[in-house]
Amino acid sequence: MTEKYLNNTNIVNFEHKDIQSLIDQRGWKNLDNFNKIGAAYQFVKDEIMFGYNKSDDISASDVLADGYGQCNTKGNLLMALLRGLGIQCRFQGFTIDQQLQKGAIPSYVFWLAPKYIIHSWVEVYFEGRWINLEGFILDEQYLSSLQQKFSQAKDEFCGYGVATKCFSSPDTDWRGEDTYIQKEGIHDDFGLYDSPDKFYLEKGTNLSGVKRWLYQRVIRHLINMNVSKIRNKKVLEVQNAQP
Repeated sequence: MTEKYLNNTNIVNFEHKDIQSLIDQRGWKNLDNFNKIGAAYQFVKDEIMFGYNKSDDISASDVLADGYGQCNTKGNLLMALLRGLGIQCRFQGFTIDQQLQKGAIPSYVFWLAPKYIIHSWVEVYFEGRWINLEGFILDEQYLSSLQQKFSQAKDEFCGYGVATKCFSSPDTDWRGEDTYIQKEGIHDDFGLYDSPDKFYLEKGTNLSGVKRWLYQRVIRHLINMNVSKIRNKKVLEVQNAQP
């Protein structure tokens, strides 16, 4: 067992009382490793909604408190839960093409997005090998609404937070294998890091200066409203269809 892949950090702060409390309440420590990973993964995927936090480098406990996140912030929380369960994990950094965010980020604020946006996934150590976990980014309700909205798209799809070759049935659930939902949008590969803390210290985050200030205080709230509207469209249609 490699200690550096189990360390508590400022971002991967699994020793925080709220994260410890969640693990205890759910009884996850009583599970075998396959189901520990699955429980943490499905929680982050479907109980933490897809949405945009104030910054990529916020702590796992802050993501839990927000109740929503995107690739990088959900990854922070997933790493904290895994390490809190004694499961080794590490961080792989990338950039993705801004085009895969089109639709999730409304056109009227799309100018804010860098051409290549910082992206990451979590690698988990299971049964003697490293497995890539990226399919946790979009919650099931949001993805399902997208699939209904673009029901003609079965294979390749890029936009609304998705970049996949199999839109109708992407590999997003934990089955002991790699999971992906944005992989096809990757541009740069920055390699492996023990923690997101080390990555952001070296690479920084997506926005700075006035753009960061605007994003944190105004624009991300507009984006989150748009994402919620997409997610809830299916729910409203089902409700309206009921007699």
